[in-house]
Amino acid sequence: MKVVIRYVCNAAVLGAALSLTILGWGADSAATAELYKTTCQKCHGADGTGNTPAGKKFEAHDFHSPDVQKHTDAELIEITTDGQKKMPSYKEKLTPEQIKDLVAYVRQLGKSK
Repeated sequence: MKVVIRYVCNAAVLGAALSLTILGWGADSAATAELYKTTCQKCHGADGTGNTPAGKKFEAHDFHSPDVQKHTDAELIEITTDGQKKMPSYKEKLTPEQIKDLVAYVRQLGKSK
């Protein structure tokens, strides 16, 4: 069962990455999709809904929600950089460019539902 779930999640991330590439989102979207998978997916889920055990525990935001989508890119970059509430800071773990790319990825993921 875990293998099937992992396969479905991996397929969803790959599909999102391919969609973003086809839409012209960026040349390095596959790398950003992989970064999302290793950095954000545990809490926010492959689809960005936060519907994961860790997401429920830490009250991860659903990227599709108006509360997330109303934020400017600069605000989302600041939240990701400095952390907020139960979300840790990624200032020491990611470069500013990686954070910017993740915010763009989250924007597209949030619009995909």
